[in-house]
Amino acid sequence: MKRQVLIVEDERSISSYVKKELMFEDYDVQTAFDGVEALEKFENANPAIDVVLLDWMIPKIDGLGVLRRMKKIQPNTPIIFLTARDYVGDKVAGLDAGADDYITKPFEIEELLARLRLIFRKWSAERATIYRVEYLSLDTTAHVVTANGKPISLTQREYALLLFFMQHRGEAISRADLLDEVWGMNFDGQDNTVDAYVRYLRSKIDEPDTASLIETVRGVGYRMR
Repeated sequence: MKRQVLIVEDERSISSYVKKELMFEDYDVQTAFDGVEALEKFENANPAIDVVLLDWMIPKIDGLGVLRRMKKIQPNTPIIFLTARDYVGDKVAGLDAGADDYITKPFEIEELLARLRLIFRKWSAERATIYRVEYLSLDTTAHVVTANGKPISLTQREYALLLFFMQHRGEAISRADLLDEVWGMNFDGQDNTVDAYVRYLRSKIDEPDTASLIETVRGVGYRMR
C-alpha cells in the first residue's frame, strides 16, 4: 500500500510543487490550506495518514495548534514541520510539542525525501504493539485493525477511540473522559459526539448476532469487554 501524506501549506505554489514531487515518488498525497481543513482531513482520512508535512504559519489554527491536536488524535503519526521560521526557540517549541522533524524553508526536495525515508525506516524498525480483544486485533506500528484476520477501514478518530478502549480494556470510562483523552481538553463538542463515534465503531467491528465488544455502562459511559 502507498504511504499516505498530508501536506498542510497555505502557499499553493509550494503545496502543488511538493505534492507533484511526492506523487512522482509513489506517495498518495492530500493537501490542506488552513488548520481547520487539516484537522478535518487528518481525522477523516481513510486510509489513515502516515505522515504530515505541516507549515507553521497557516490560517485559522496555526501549525503548533494543529500539531498538538493531531498528536492527541493519533500520537504515533509522524509530523514534519516545514517553515520559514528558523529561530532556535521555534524549533524547540515545535519539537517539544511533538514534531518528529523540522525543515526550514527554502529546502531542496531531495532533503525532504531523505527525511521521509528516515522517518519511515525508524517507524518500521519500532517494535510493534499489538492489542487483541477476542477476534479483534490492532497493530499500532502497521496502523492496521483486523477482525478475524480481515482488515477494517477506520478514520483516524475512530482508530484513536478504539485504541483507547483497547488500552483500557475492562475499565468503565465516562464520556467526559473520552472527550478529554481522544478529542482533547479544548474540544468544545458534546457527550453525544462520543455516542455517535461508538455507534460508528460498533457498526464496523462487531460481529453479526453477537454482543458488542463496546458495552454501555449506564450512568457512566462505555467499557470494552
